[in-house]
Amino acid sequence: MNAFTKMTLLFVGICFHALQSAAQIDKAAQIEKLIHNANHLGLFNGNVLIADQGKIIYKTAVGHADASGKVKLTGQYRFSIGSIAKEFNAVGIMLLKEQGKLSLEDPVSKYLPELPPWSSGIKIKNLLQYSSGLPKFQWNVIQNDADNMEHLKKTKQLDFEPGTQYSYNNNDVFLQRRIIEKISGQSFKEFAVQRLLKPAAMHTAIVDPGDKDPFIARSYDNQGKEDPLDYHLSGWVSVTTDDLYKWSNALNKFRLIGPLSTKELSQTFAWRTQCGLGSLTMENNKIISHKHDGSNSNYQALLLSTTENGRTVILMTNQMQNNLYALNNSIQAILDGKPYDQIKKSFGKSFRPQIEQLDGKQLLAFYHQIKKEHGEEYNFNEENELNEIGYKFLRGNKLADAILIFEYNTVLFPQSGNVFDSLGEAYYKQGDKVKALLNYQQSFRLDPANETAKKIIAELDH
Repeated sequence: MNAFTKMTLLFVGICFHALQSAAQIDKAAQIEKLIHNANHLGLFNGNVLIADQGKIIYKTAVGHADASGKVKLTGQYRFSIGSIAKEFNAVGIMLLKEQGKLSLEDPVSKYLPELPPWSSGIKIKNLLQYSSGLPKFQWNVIQNDADNMEHLKKTKQLDFEPGTQYSYNNNDVFLQRRIIEKISGQSFKEFAVQRLLKPAAMHTAIVDPGDKDPFIARSYDNQGKEDPLDYHLSGWVSVTTDDLYKWSNALNKFRLIGPLSTKELSQTFAWRTQCGLGSLTMENNKIISHKHDGSNSNYQALLLSTTENGRTVILMTNQMQNNLYALNNSIQAILDGKPYDQIKKSFGKSFRPQIEQLDGKQLLAFYHQIKKEHGEEYNFNEENELNEIGYKFLRGNKLADAILIFEYNTVLFPQSGNVFDSLGEAYYKQGDKVKALLNYQQSFRLDPANETAKKIIAELDH
């Protein structure tokens, strides 16, 4: 290669790098505009970190650290991340497994013999996959760990046979943390700090922060009412966006647990159910994507990571608006160089008091009214807006109302396997197995990865 060719290649390389840098700067500017516009409209108050191609291209803190409106958020502030914090106990369990100190097939009774006989039927794997059958955690009754352990000791039977159903349940998390304590001889807080946070270089993360700890973002609602820092259960980690980015990288690069353990931990009970890491996909012993969201009081957080493009999106708010996925969709579009939507208000969040007073028919009439009169102000483009309302009816055993909402959602989003799955679930619960089968079949046609639909189709189609 002669000198001229070398110089030409060097020049081309410099130009390419400059173009890449300019493109990233432009994307960061667009994200900045998106975030600050959302903040100006009262739709986002919190901290953001965006990485692309393995490099952080944007970080910001917008809004206030508490309900007083006097203290500005900065990057130093730590947020409660809700269910994302359950990753720490899940990884802790796998860390102990790698050390040969437990097996996922071990019964809970092996480590917590003080629990009733039903504990011998629950495997540690069931705790990680939320399939234990334990009763739901009683938030209105339990005040602390000791209360909850006594409550479990008095529990006479499980809600279902372990390993046969899925029920997202904080009692599964509670027992994971107690098992870690029993095996390690440390409090879960000590274990988390020494074995998880420090190795991941999360030096500003804190477990169960209190009122006197500095740089703790306090959550508050749209009326300016601040939430107390209450922990009915211990072991909740609060983090900065930098901390959570370090955690994500530590998982992706297997600095805490190896590929086989990570793959085992990523296994879910069924399609659309969560594992200890939320939702994580792997191929050839490499993490492809990792998605997890969490909420607590008016805190909400979202972590999305895709390794192919070195992309990570971290969003944390202390004034929940239920729009982090919508924000992420716009951010992803910007990073992909595509058109994107500005953030709008959540219909369900904005009108929650009114919605709670309505039946299904009244709700749809109200929905149409708001859409007609304020279509540019509220978000009507996300299937989850109505789906979440449908599930509130379903959980309240208002089956006809739930079916009405889910049916309308299938009209709005006819290409979504998820909405047909929800409608099938409602019909199944109602006992209309013919319509349940039809909707599960449509869900499976639209999304062949829906293992739950596949199982129920096999059950009903005989």
